[in-house]
Amino acid sequence: TMVCLTKKDSPFARAKGLSDLAGGSCTAQLATIWYDQCLPQIAGALMQPASADAPAMLMALETGMADFVCTDLPTAQGAVAAYPDMIILDFSGTPGDFQFSDQIRAENVSIGISVMKGNQFLKRAVDAVLDTLTEDDFNRLMQSAISIQPLSVD
Repeated sequence: TMVCLTKKDSPFARAKGLSDLAGGSCTAQLATIWYDQCLPQIAGALMQPASADAPAMLMALETGMADFVCTDLPTAQGAVAAYPDMIILDFSGTPGDFQFSDQIRAENVSIGISVMKGNQFLKRAVDAVLDTLTEDDFNRLMQSAISIQPLSVD
C-alpha cells in the first residue's frame, strides 16, 4: 500500500485524497515508485529533491522541509511509531488513491526475506509459508514487529 505521511498539526492532516495535497511541498526516496510515479500524480504538489533514504525523507518531514512524504505502508507505520507527531494518510480504496495497475503494485512490494543464494530448500519452505498468508496476516505481522522495534531515546 502506498501512503503519505504528514505532521498531525499540518493543514494536510485531514486530506481525504490526493487532490487535498495540492500546493504542499513533498518528497520521497530517490529512485522509487513513490518519487517517480506517486508524487507526480498529485496535481499542484511542489516536488522537492528526492531523499537519499528513508531516514533523510522522514527528517525532511520532521524539519518542515516537506509538508508530506510518500512511502510504503510498513515504512509509514514504523515512522509514526518513532515520530508520534506524524500521521499516515492512507487513501486506499478511494477515488483519491494513487492509480496503478495491479501488476505495478505487485512489482513494488517492498518487503523481502533474505535467503543464502542457492539454498532452494529454504527458499521453497519460506515461499510455502508466505503463500498461505493474506494481506491482513502481513499487516498484523508488521504491526507486531513495529510494536517491538527498538527506538532511540533522547
